[in-house]
Amino acid sequence: MSPKIIEYPSREALAEGLAALIGNRLRTLVDQRGVARIAVPGGTTPGAMLERLGREPLDWEKVVVTLTDERWVPSTEPRSNQKLLAETLFAGPAAAATFSPLYGGTAEPTESLPAVAAGLEQTALPLDIAVLGMGADMHTASLFPGSVGLKEALAENAPVVVAVRTGDQPEPRVTLAARVLRGAGERHILITGTAKREALQQALATKDPLQAPIVAVLEGATVHFAE
Repeated sequence: MSPKIIEYPSREALAEGLAALIGNRLRTLVDQRGVARIAVPGGTTPGAMLERLGREPLDWEKVVVTLTDERWVPSTEPRSNQKLLAETLFAGPAAAATFSPLYGGTAEPTESLPAVAAGLEQTALPLDIAVLGMGADMHTASLFPGSVGLKEALAENAPVVVAVRTGDQPEPRVTLAARVLRGAGERHILITGTAKREALQQALATKDPLQAPIVAVLEGATVHFAE
């Protein structure tokens, strides 16, 4: 189950190296098939990489982008991952890509998740590439240890997108199911800092996705690490 681990001399080198790698993969997919589909994380850690990726020279009109997870808030809110993408990935040429959102605009996720899932299935799935982060608590996307909805999101028959709630978060979140993330043609996991490297080692030892949800997507993945 151990993933391939690539270490970089700095976070800047990680951002540049991973952006170039993914940019090359997207170009190849577009050239071969005429379309490429990628899911990327929100949050602040991948921001530098996403900004660089958004400047990669490729035919972005033929790329479909979605998020690995989202807070259930409008895209105008500071906590919105879609807003973060607008300020990073979509600040450059990548603005020409097609975006498939996870936020459905209703008061509660259950009211619009079927429509969100249908949109994903029509445009963004199956994923060619999934880029993921990981927290020091061993969560990835919005698969948090102990969260309400985690078991459903980890299930082999899970819906495409699942609503989850955690006790320390002010709003519901939605996440691509683990099976959807695992089904991507390739997975790249971006982690920085000693605490997260130690968390990765703990997850590899734990092997239980309920305690360490990152375990659900590690097999066959490539981890990109810098202090």
